[in-house]
Amino acid sequence: MGKIFKYLKEYKAIVAGIILLLIVQAYCDLSLPQYMSDIVDIGIQQGGIEHVAPEEMREETLENLCVFMSDEDAETVKGAYEKNEEGNYELTVKKDEIEKLDEILGLPMLVMSSMEEQEGMDMETIRAALESGMMTKEQILQQEDAVEEQLGDMSDTIINQKALLGVKSEYEALGWDMGDYQNSYMLRTGGKMIAMSVIMMAAAIFAGMLASYVSAGVGRDLRDKVFKKVVSFSNSEIERFSTASLITRSTNDIQQIQMVEVMLLRMVIYAPIIGIGGVIKVANTRTGMSWIIGVAVGVIILVVGLLMVVAMPKFKKMQTLVDRLNLVSREILTGVPVIRAFSREKFEEKRFEGANKELMKTQLFTNRVMSMMMPLMMMIMNCITVAIVWFGSKGVDLGNLQVGDMMAFITYTMIIVMSFLMITMVSVMLPRAGVAANRIDEVLNTEAEILDPKEPKDGVNEQWKGEIVFDDVCFQYPGADENAIEHISFKAEPGKTTAIIGSTGCGKSTLLNLIPRFYDVTEGKITVDGVDIRDITQNKLRSLLGYVPQKGVLFSGTIATNIGFAGEVSEEKIQEAAQIAQAEEFISAKEEGYESPIAQGGTNVSGGQKQRLSIARAIAKNPKVFLFDDSFSALDYKTDVVLRKALNEKISDATVIIVAQRISTILHADQIIVLDEGKVVGKGTHEELMQSCETYQEIAKSQLSEKELKGGLV
Repeated sequence: MGKIFKYLKEYKAIVAGIILLLIVQAYCDLSLPQYMSDIVDIGIQQGGIEHVAPEEMREETLENLCVFMSDEDAETVKGAYEKNEEGNYELTVKKDEIEKLDEILGLPMLVMSSMEEQEGMDMETIRAALESGMMTKEQILQQEDAVEEQLGDMSDTIINQKALLGVKSEYEALGWDMGDYQNSYMLRTGGKMIAMSVIMMAAAIFAGMLASYVSAGVGRDLRDKVFKKVVSFSNSEIERFSTASLITRSTNDIQQIQMVEVMLLRMVIYAPIIGIGGVIKVANTRTGMSWIIGVAVGVIILVVGLLMVVAMPKFKKMQTLVDRLNLVSREILTGVPVIRAFSREKFEEKRFEGANKELMKTQLFTNRVMSMMMPLMMMIMNCITVAIVWFGSKGVDLGNLQVGDMMAFITYTMIIVMSFLMITMVSVMLPRAGVAANRIDEVLNTEAEILDPKEPKDGVNEQWKGEIVFDDVCFQYPGADENAIEHISFKAEPGKTTAIIGSTGCGKSTLLNLIPRFYDVTEGKITVDGVDIRDITQNKLRSLLGYVPQKGVLFSGTIATNIGFAGEVSEEKIQEAAQIAQAEEFISAKEEGYESPIAQGGTNVSGGQKQRLSIARAIAKNPKVFLFDDSFSALDYKTDVVLRKALNEKISDATVIIVAQRISTILHADQIIVLDEGKVVGKGTHEELMQSCETYQEIAKSQLSEKELKGGLV
């Protein structure tokens, strides 16, 4: 979870803006139930009258009310009203002071209204009694206290309701149209609800847009970081993770995180804001049913906890199974010709089916477990609603709870439960996203074994010549017990061709891969013009090299873009390189020539054409050192001879190192290195080795006729 939040650091300002918008949205959302309660309680039941303190009243009414107040309260009330031109008194205090007036006027308004309803108890009689001394104000106040005590727990509600009836009677006595007054309140409150809804909608839309922007940015940044990191990996790091796993981490895993980031910013942050706000609102309703929420929250936490304990291990396993499925799919799709050639379709189908079914079973298990969540939550919500209606209706019946308050309480309770439900929905995705975040961090935190030097010597030579020297070089693959090559020493000079030959698995390609630092030597050193290649930046080193791999690799694009892959290669150089590589003939035969499309992996050209385009790509770069890793194996003998002849004429000043299986390819090399089990067993020209190296003789005899062995091959 912490790693997922860590990705948001670069977007702190936007995240802060999202939080502010979510607070606005929550405020508006939490305001709506209160407005609904006001419409029911005040607008419908109370005829739109909000306060016990009348907005306007007659002078007679004010004087009568003061009879039932203490002198201090009477002064407070009189100070809150001013006489208007019609001789009536209008309320002039601010809204926050009206509540204090409501408390003062509630009981006097109730008592006055009650006395007016009784025969022989009008205000003139009471005033006369006060003036004659038959009754004192203290006695009146004591009677009020006695009435309040008799009402008991319901005193506030009953006093408020009865007092409001008195206010309504006063408004009618003033000639007010109570129907218009009620409609005015309903329209005013309804307008506020509409305004809040519009603001809430706008806040939600902008928060969603910003959350989408941030999550998309996080996905883009992670893909960029992972890609750059993977590109910097040496072969050993790529082999450690596997290509299939790196593809999954760069796509599926980052997609998981991107989806969860949206959920985090829209739901996980919003849920506690609205949940806490709902609790505060519920506490202010004073319904006496807060315990229902406590029970509901406890049950929800228990249910979610149990589901997470059951499902979490499977979520962690799921990403590994996705890796496995990708690996099997990739192997089968890339090896279709071989599979068909050996009639292994059924076996590979079973292998794929096994990986597919294992992933399906895990997904089914997690989906079944998590599918229980929504029904359980709905059941909890329905039980809460029934409990609130049950206990709330009793409160309404007793008179200590209004219908609108109960409706608002239900709404707030649903909001609180929904906030937990939102977190629960995200919690379904969090385990898998957490695993994905760990896998991505594993890639990002992996230190590449092959690094550039802190103080590179790129500028030591003003003019690089390309002389390659192996000085007692040994190399061992990571995790291997023995050296792949050991104690290799030789010099490859500019203008000369050095060939490396040997039996399969003797270390020829391994030796060649050490020069561009695909791997670093275990012992000894390799130098270019006297400078250790580990003291040169990888970019500089590889700019001196023209590498043609054993298996020709082409990229989607055109023939021209593939030959000019090194960048900044002119059209003339592209065509010249194609001519040297003997690719001009088949390129010209194509309708679009050099602009002919090349499919991904070069699947729309033959093996020989692919190899010639790979060779042309290296030639177009015009490097100081050419590295051919058995690059002529896919060519026929005639093309091989013509290509090497054209190559020798064009690159006479470059160092050429050729790894080959065929002796015919390297027969005229200036120097031939013979390898056997990773060791040099012969070094010299063809003629010299035919005299001194038994291993070379065996290879030659297995490939050449007697006539060719005697020098008949040209």
